[in-house]
Amino acid sequence: MSEETNPLRDAIREAIADNPVILFMKGTPEQPMCGFSARTAAALQSLDAPFAAVDILPDPRIRQELSALSQWPTIPQLFVRGELVGGADIVAEMYESGELAEVLGVEPATAPEPPAADAAGSAPLSIENRLS
Repeated sequence: MSEETNPLRDAIREAIADNPVILFMKGTPEQPMCGFSARTAAALQSLDAPFAAVDILPDPRIRQELSALSQWPTIPQLFVRGELVGGADIVAEMYESGELAEVLGVEPATAPEPPAADAAGSAPLSIENRLS
């Protein structure tokens, strides 16, 4: 299937373009399904940054198409204003340095590290939009 006729890739592009901050993750912010996704969502939540979240687990093609678009192999992937910021390690480093708050245009967190988030549970998978 060519890139021009790929509805899933087009939907991912549209989601990135339509949401100022979007996190592609395993699970949801309230029910992350891996520690990396949990840490990344926790960093955004601790900054009170509004963000959209897309659970990549319901359809394996989402991860494949996302990685093809971003040229980034791992999940989670955080995009701010259409640009890939990075994955869990980069987001954690940016959070700790205060750079993440700057990129998001929010006040820096008072805690030096993102709050821990448990990656547990077998809750149903869903897509959530946390933009208000």
